[in-house]
Amino acid sequence: MLDTHKELDQDILTRYLGVLGVSRKPPRFDALKELVLAQMLRAPFENVSKLYYRKRMGLCDIPDIQTYLNGIEQYHFGGTCYSNNYYFYLLLTSLGYAVKLCGADMNSPDAHLALMVLVDGRDYLIDVGYAAPFLSPLPRDLTEDYMVVLGRDRYVLKPQDADGRSRLELYRDGKLKHGYLVKPIPKRIEDFSIADSFRADATFMNALLLVRFYPDYSLAIHNLTVIESFGTTSRRYGLNRRDELGQVVEGHFGIPQDIVMEAVNELPQFIDAWN
Repeated sequence: MLDTHKELDQDILTRYLGVLGVSRKPPRFDALKELVLAQMLRAPFENVSKLYYRKRMGLCDIPDIQTYLNGIEQYHFGGTCYSNNYYFYLLLTSLGYAVKLCGADMNSPDAHLALMVLVDGRDYLIDVGYAAPFLSPLPRDLTEDYMVVLGRDRYVLKPQDADGRSRLELYRDGKLKHGYLVKPIPKRIEDFSIADSFRADATFMNALLLVRFYPDYSLAIHNLTVIESFGTTSRRYGLNRRDELGQVVEGHFGIPQDIVMEAVNELPQFIDAWN
């Protein structure tokens, strides 16, 4: 059953911190930076677990917290935006942070969720579920654009508009590719239509995307393409067949081949995950 309470019990909180390899500290900015970095390095963006849990458990929601942490520890899973951001929200709430779970509009309202945190007198955007190199909280009290660059991707966070909303834009090879508008109104996890992300026409029912981050490097597997990014350069190479994915994903992410292929076989086609 999905955990919809606002705080984790102490045993789960201790376990979550142990999974991330960090100790409990008072809610300050430096501690928040450490938590964000640990979450990003330990829990990749990936939809293998989404496909696998749906097939094995009939799950059309995010997994419960124990399943989520088991997945990270045992199979090197992470999750997509709903699970990664929601459980990180519960972690921060349980540690005493002033954090809001917020909806973000993409091609439809609240298609994505992200976090807003007020700490040490400043407001930050946190998104550990966008397959983006946001290894540190992003400031929202901006007077000019704030940029994060990795490989061929440039992420631009705009100053807040008159309604306190923040627009994030992803430029790939200089062209606007994707983005969202995050709103400061706090929401509950029940307010998001998570079941829609399991529809037959939903993006991550028709695309494979895994992205793992390191302090100065990322590796992505997008359908049959492997993308390595360092600094401002990227190297890409393609795979010839679906059946190569199991070995490649296990080699780069540690997710067992049989689980990868069971998930991949659930995909009827490969579409562009950023389209």
